[in-house]
Amino acid sequence: MKFCFHYPAEGTCRLVDFILCIIMSQSPAITEHLVQLKLELARICADCGRDPASVTILAVTKTHPAEILRQAVAAGLTDIGENRVQEAEGKFAQTGHIARFHLIGHLQSNKAKKAVRLFDVIQSVDSPGIALEISRRAGEVGKTIECLIEVNSSGEPQKFGVLPPEVIALAGEIGRLPNIKLTGLMTVGPLTDDPSQIRAAFRQCRELFEQMKAEISRDIAVLSMGMSGDYPIAVEEGSTMIRIGTLLFGERE
Repeated sequence: MKFCFHYPAEGTCRLVDFILCIIMSQSPAITEHLVQLKLELARICADCGRDPASVTILAVTKTHPAEILRQAVAAGLTDIGENRVQEAEGKFAQTGHIARFHLIGHLQSNKAKKAVRLFDVIQSVDSPGIALEISRRAGEVGKTIECLIEVNSSGEPQKFGVLPPEVIALAGEIGRLPNIKLTGLMTVGPLTDDPSQIRAAFRQCRELFEQMKAEISRDIAVLSMGMSGDYPIAVEEGSTMIRIGTLLFGERE
């Protein structure tokens, strides 16, 4: 199977194929899935006039063993997302700091101390209280940690995240805290098969993202939205980071 995309010179194609074969020998399934994902991402971006390089792929490795993290990095992925602090702690102890680590699951205050030590980015800040605790714990270790506000853009009661009307006020509060660098928003699309509802939620989050850039800080640059089942809509609506698990690693057991 050849992987050659927009390389006009035959010799260059052979070189690319050779390099990919070496990588695939280390993590064949993940590499093949990643190539397929990047090709589809390129197609979606072309259709909506975006540069594929403007969208970061965050590999979601929750419930997968540490070896999968190593294989993901060997395949060329640079950002890894985990949902639970305790699970991540065990895996990161085995792998070392081999990637940029993101916490994407809900964070309780009693886990903030470990979270700021383990992760480079916390994507699930959803209250002034947890922001204050992150700021305090980051200060104890002399660290400034990147954070995103989690938005409940669908308004579903079972989900974590701040409601859209409260986002700008929370962003202003976080922006005044030391040891936190607020860089954007994260949201989970609504649990529905209706693409119009998914699009509406993502669009609302993107509008808040643009408002934050204009009113809060020039550092606002990350719009984390879209997962394996809905990332095409998210990219069309302006996502700069998609959180992908199943499409890269298969269904979880």
